[in-house]
Amino acid sequence: MARSIVITSGKGGVGKTTLTANLGRSLAKLGQRVVLIDTDIGLNNLDVVMDVENKIVYDLIDVIENRCRPRQALIEDKVPGLYVMPSAHSYDDGRITGQNLRALVNVLSPSFDYILVDCPAGIEKGFHRAVVACNEAIVVTTPHISAIRDADKVIGLLAGYQKRQIHVVINRARGDLMINSEMVDYQDICQILKTAPIGVIPEDDAVNLLSNLGLTVNRKSDGWPAFDMFARNVHLGTAEIFDVTKKYRGFWGNLKRSLRRKV
Repeated sequence: MARSIVITSGKGGVGKTTLTANLGRSLAKLGQRVVLIDTDIGLNNLDVVMDVENKIVYDLIDVIENRCRPRQALIEDKVPGLYVMPSAHSYDDGRITGQNLRALVNVLSPSFDYILVDCPAGIEKGFHRAVVACNEAIVVTTPHISAIRDADKVIGLLAGYQKRQIHVVINRARGDLMINSEMVDYQDICQILKTAPIGVIPEDDAVNLLSNLGLTVNRKSDGWPAFDMFARNVHLGTAEIFDVTKKYRGFWGNLKRSLRRKV
């Protein structure tokens, strides 16, 4: 049976969808069967990030309303073992319930190892609908006070759903700013959220660019090893954390920091 994990955040703009896509890819590279479900109805873009928007025949709404079988709405990614179930661009989402999504997750569960649900931003009905459908949760934040504060609120809300596990991942972390104390660092985030993050993903132009183009993360980018560490932590229960400050230490690191500040 699959592990069902909702990927959520307190606010938009923290890179939740990109993180969902690349976590799915990294898990699939570990030999896991993974399906990504986009539950952000109307503002959905997981299909764009995964570069499958031109392959859509059926979507989540077609499945919920019994116009097709769940398997018919799945689109296979270029990475073997990874599938995407897209959402709809326009629909009265008030007609979809958490029980609908939960039933879908239960149907897909025997065929996959992981079901990752990309949750709408915020804490409105879309959030509650997606959270009800899953047994675990990963809260995405960035090292900014507003995002951390919202993540703390979401963690508090998730506690009421009795999830098996609730984890936090820090996205878009800039090592140069953390060293200069211009961005909240890893230790402070741990203290504020009272939990050790399951992953730290660096701010990486390659990740942003390639995700916007619907491609995978470049293996030469900092994002690639960071996502793979994150996936191993999720899958194996390890505690590897990508050190975003490493390349900014020492003589050459100081030079990189100085040059980046001037760009």
